[in-house]
Amino acid sequence: MTPLITANQLEEIINSGENVLLCDCRFDLVDTQAGKKAYEESHIPGAIYVDLDHDLSGPKTGKNGRHPLPTPETWAQTKTRLGISPNTLVVAYDKQGSVYASRLWWMLKATGHANVQVLDGGLDAWNGPMGTVPRKPTLSSTPIAARPYEGLVLVDEVVDNLQSKKYVVIDARANDRFHGQNETLDPVGGHIPGALNHFFKDNLSATAFKSAEHLFKDFVELLGSHKPAQVIHQCGSGVTACHNLLAMEVAGLKGSRLYAGSWSEWCADSNRPIET
Repeated sequence: MTPLITANQLEEIINSGENVLLCDCRFDLVDTQAGKKAYEESHIPGAIYVDLDHDLSGPKTGKNGRHPLPTPETWAQTKTRLGISPNTLVVAYDKQGSVYASRLWWMLKATGHANVQVLDGGLDAWNGPMGTVPRKPTLSSTPIAARPYEGLVLVDEVVDNLQSKKYVVIDARANDRFHGQNETLDPVGGHIPGALNHFFKDNLSATAFKSAEHLFKDFVELLGSHKPAQVIHQCGSGVTACHNLLAMEVAGLKGSRLYAGSWSEWCADSNRPIET
């Protein structure tokens, strides 16, 4: 299944009566209630709201990053609660360039749910009707079994890579934050030594993804001789990194992995080196 779906394709699926679960993932890192409020005001009809903090993240310890992944068991319970059965077609969208939708896409794919797509262009691309009545999720008829995240990288592997240099680390943050400037979200600025910078917004043309050919060219130029399986994606807290991972999939470059703890976990331990 292709990672992206167009607004026209989605409208056709909805009109055909095919079972599709629409997930509104709008969010704001500064105003964490803004996404839910926007959903409650209007959304694609039938969509449920999926919250980055409450549904797509686990408890923070102060050492595990700003948006740590929920445990596989908790994520399975969340999928059950949201009604994401194994055969459900899930279409995720937001209004932030598909950043938060990409996190849901990755979390589902990484735990064996292949039937998931991101609405290309997000809500900005949707020309169909809008709904104003929030929909409560329908519990899945059978509990979803827990599965470990496939393609997840833990911090120890990133530390080991400082010496082995087996993998290339790609940081999805803006160039100024990558270089330790204008850091407003984390207490320490900079980046993981040796990391490359590919700002997630460079995957977009306006609010939609660039063509597969364009993305392929961009990432091959960045990676040089490195294969996709040698790529570890990170960002500030494991969200925009999923955007780069999805963009590589769109480009046909499959097999890269996610360091979900990202910079917010890395910089929480002063023993870990940093570069600016």
